[in-house]
Amino acid sequence: MITIKNERKKVSCETMQKTICPKFEHTFAILGKKWMGLIIEVLLEGPQRFKDIAASIPNLSDRVLVERLKELEQEGLVSRTVDPDATMRVAYSLTEKGQDLKVVMADVQKWADKWICAPEA
Repeated sequence: MITIKNERKKVSCETMQKTICPKFEHTFAILGKKWMGLIIEVLLEGPQRFKDIAASIPNLSDRVLVERLKELEQEGLVSRTVDPDATMRVAYSLTEKGQDLKVVMADVQKWADKWICAPEA
């Protein structure tokens, strides 16, 4: 009986016919929010200080970057580390959960390279 219950949980999103899986919807709510994908892409390079993230993403205000980093932290995708040896030196990095997006981000980049034309400056 436990197996059946687990199987139901496992296929619950797959068997929903005309509704979107809540997990899938939540994932796109995170990744689809403006700047989230770019912040994750920058952090895939390794731990970054706030100023380095900001410098890597033109037109992203400090206020919005703070908000997005907090949201990513709440989702368990980003961790914030304070260096005790330096005054107010903070680094942001992807957690294991965040690092698992590496393949997803690479696939999105492949799709974009194939189908999206670069915007004109």
